[in-house]
Order: sequence, then C-alpha cells, then structure tokens
Amino acid sequence: MPAEPKINPDNTMADTPPPSSPDLATGAFSGHPPWQVVPEAMGWRGGIDQLRVRTKAEVPRLTKRRRIPPGARVMTVSVRIGAAVGGWYLFDRHKGPSASKAGLSQRLRRAFERLGPTYIKLGQIISSGEGIFPEELVNEFRLLRDQVPAESFDVVRKTVEEDLGRCLEDVFSRFDPTPIAAASIAQVHGARLRSGEEVVVKVQRPDVSSLVRRDLAAMSWIAPSLVGRIPVTALANPPALVELFAETISEELDFRLEAQNMLDIAKVLADTASTALVVPRPHPSLVRRRVLVMERLGGFRWDNVAGMKEAGIDTSLVIRAAMVSFMEGAVLFGVFHGDLHGGNLLVQPDGRVALLDYGMTGRMGEARRLAFLRLLLGGSLNDPRLQVAALRDLGALPADVDIEVVVSELGLEGPPLDPTAMSADQLAAEMRDVTKALLSYGARMPKELMLFVKNLLFLDGAMARLAPDVDLVGEVAHLAQHFTSKFSDRIFSDVGIDPRGMALDEQGIRATMGLPPEVESITYEELMQRRNLIRQRMEARSAQRGRRRRQRQGK
Repeated sequence: MPAEPKINPDNTMADTPPPSSPDLATGAFSGHPPWQVVPEAMGWRGGIDQLRVRTKAEVPRLTKRRRIPPGARVMTVSVRIGAAVGGWYLFDRHKGPSASKAGLSQRLRRAFERLGPTYIKLGQIISSGEGIFPEELVNEFRLLRDQVPAESFDVVRKTVEEDLGRCLEDVFSRFDPTPIAAASIAQVHGARLRSGEEVVVKVQRPDVSSLVRRDLAAMSWIAPSLVGRIPVTALANPPALVELFAETISEELDFRLEAQNMLDIAKVLADTASTALVVPRPHPSLVRRRVLVMERLGGFRWDNVAGMKEAGIDTSLVIRAAMVSFMEGAVLFGVFHGDLHGGNLLVQPDGRVALLDYGMTGRMGEARRLAFLRLLLGGSLNDPRLQVAALRDLGALPADVDIEVVVSELGLEGPPLDPTAMSADQLAAEMRDVTKALLSYGARMPKELMLFVKNLLFLDGAMARLAPDVDLVGEVAHLAQHFTSKFSDRIFSDVGIDPRGMALDEQGIRATMGLPPEVESITYEELMQRRNLIRQRMEARSAQRGRRRRQRQGK
C-alpha cells in the first residue's frame, strides 16, 4: 500500500514524531542527521557577517561604469552582443513583434553561450523570470540550463584539495568523478566521507570569481548603450539588470555565505514551526570559499507527479506547503530562498520538500520587510495607495513619486479589465501604456522583489502539474486565513494593521487575475485557457500586421 501523505493544510506534518535530533530546534533538518548542527562550533562561520557586508559593499564598485573600456573583454563582449543585435536588426526586426523578439532572443542566447559561465548564469536567471521578462526571451534562455559542460575530475580534485588543504582520499572514501549536476558557477558530486556519511560536494569552477568580476565590468560598460535599443528588457533595463545580477552573483562566489544561508533559512522554518520543508545540513568543518560539503537528501524529482501520487502524496498540499513556507520567510523574517525551480526541489516519500541550492537568497532589511508586508496587505485589502506606497518603500519607485498620480494614471481604482473581452489591439495598447507610464515614473525591479516575483511565478506554474484543479481564489483565501490565525499579533505589532479586522477582498483578488466580478472561482487549468486565448489573439494580431507589411512591400 502506498504511504499516506503527511502534510497537513496548516503546513505541518500529520502525526509528526518527536524530534529525533537535538539540532531540529536549530533548523528544519532531516530527522536522521549525519552530524549535528551547532552553529557556534562551526569554524567556517567566523566573521561571516562581516564577509556578507564586504561582499555587498563591493557591488557598486563592480558595476560602476569606467571612463575607459575595461580591457579586451569589453571588446569581445561588444562584438558578440553587437553581432546578435545587428543580426536581429537586419533579418528579424521586421517580422512582427513575436517573431522579432524570438529572433533576437535566439541570437542573444547563442552569444551568451559563447561568452561563457558568467553570461550563461545571467541567462539562467532570466530563464526563470517568466512574467518578468518577455516570454520569447525566457523560453529561449531555458536552453542554457543544460548547456554547461562539466570540468574534468583533475580540475575538481585540485580545487577540493587546495581549499580543504588535504588529499582527497584523506577526506573521502568515495568521490564520484561524474557530477550529479554541472552549472555555470559550480558542479555537484556525490561522495562518502571516510567516517561513512553520504554527502554531496559543491565545487566552484576554477577562476570563475575573477572572470565574473571582469565580465561585470564589461557588462557595466556596454549596458547603457543598449537602453531603448532592444525590445526584450521591459522594466529591467540593461543597467538595472546588470546591477541586479551583480548583487545576485557576488554572494554565490563564496560558499561560506551559501552555507550560512542554509542555516538561516532552516532557522526561519523552525521558528515558524514549518515541518513541510527540509534543508540539508552543511558540514561542521568542510566548508570553504570554493568547496561546500553537505548532507545528501533524496526524493522524487519535482516533475515526477505520477511517482508522487503513486506513493500516496497529495501534490496539491505539497504546493500549498511550499507557498506558505516561502511567504512566511519573506513576510516575517525578510529571508527566503531566491531561486525556486524544479532542479532545486525534491519531494520526499513522506511529502516533505527537500530544498536545495542556497546560492541565491533574498534578504530584506527591516524597513524593506515591513514595506513588503504592507504590499501584501494592500493586495488583500485591494488598497492601491497602500500598494504603491509599499512599492516606493521597496525601491521599485523613486522616493519622491506622487502616489496619487500613479494611482490615477494607471487606473488602479477603476473596475478591473477582463483581458479576454479585449481585442488584441486593445491589449497591446493597454500593456504599452502601463509600461510607458511605469518607466516614466522611474520604476525598476529591486533584487528582493524580482526574486520574490520569480519564485511566485514558478509556484504559479507548478500548480499546472501538481494542482491543476485547485481553486486559485480559494487558495489565496486560505493563505490569508493562515496568516490571520497564526500571525495576527506579529503583523499588528509590525505595521499597526490587525488582519483579524480585515475582510479579504475576493473581488480585488479576482481582479488581479483579470477576472470579471461574476467569475467566483477558477482553477489553474481554466486560468491557462484564458491566458492561451489572450496569447492567440496577440499572435493573430502580429500575423495580420506581418501580412499587411508584406503586401505593402510587394506593391
């Protein structure tokens, strides 16, 4: 008989056994530890806070545009990117909006592949930004996820031995030469310690740190010249995208920071009594700048829905637990995993989700965390002024922005528009007007907001496979009820709003999904049908414009 799923709707495990390890009070770890996590006894944590401050302070210097181009690398990058944009201008620009963007996206993807690890990493970040970046760019850059060849085992051995200061065989009784996964910054190998524990070892690629810094200098030099010249950047204009990328990647270059991220997120999950997610334990002593040894966790791949259901796992509760835990970390602690995607999630046989890869983590200071909380409360109350003010305080809008003007010009107080009732020309005009207005206000996408939105969009897409029949409006109501019942006092203390006295504006929630008032509920499958209808109308509009242009050219 398949095992019964053990996730409860309240984001805890049903019949959770007593902690089998003392360090479960420290973090949300597995119940069968290969070693104990005692943070104060982990030598690699010495000076970790100062290291994080220094790393963040380096970003403005890395992205400052110099008067003189930074060496030969800027020439190489300029040639590659220039050739991509030039090829698009000559051959793809006049093919219609969708085909034009697809052509440019393909040319940029090929250029990024040739430019190496830094640009592949940038492309991978873009590829998980569905809804933030144009669909054509996201789809094309997804091909970069599997395009990174592994380093040779000799190179891996050299890096591990240099950083650990010991012969490989003195530390590991087995070290698999073929990696489990190879990414742009590092690759991961399975291994067994001489003391018998099964582990995974993350090893940084050689010289990637210096290459990233050199590439950031080149990106910062080139990015301003691309502003307004290519139709694939939206609100993430090239200079802002480079700055955001620098903030993101700089911390990934030191695995001590990643190991600390693991401890911090595990602590957040423990403090919120969330037992539905599991964090691998970093090793007490085998963590260095370029080498990270951690507990090995297993489970079903995120896309193996059939296997989960056969094991008796309720996949709709899995996605709900992931959403709740993610929101709790962001709203209550300002710390959350910044790179949710299928490769970073394993669903264990008991229904818990093993969360992997902590190189990219969202961290908000107290002021931004409170702004973020106000943003979500504004969404629940359908209060556009509270939302716009919160976006300003998050750094998405300038500090001196006129909130009333933004609310008025974007029509945020008007009745919701049903995009399926609009023509393709009306949809295009609406999107163009909103984008133009946001850019005129100086809108940008701060790192934390981009990571949060990116994660939400991933979880949104995951519902298509794990919970296609769940009522989305009901799920939002459940999430609001969870925070009301569990954290009302904390929320009132933080922002002076008691959610127990709030009535969830379900009509406003439906409006954010583009639903007219008469639509009371909608499943993800039904929402996708609406989205496909909108997409088909936009594609038909593009094809019609292309035919008219060809007819004019033939005359």
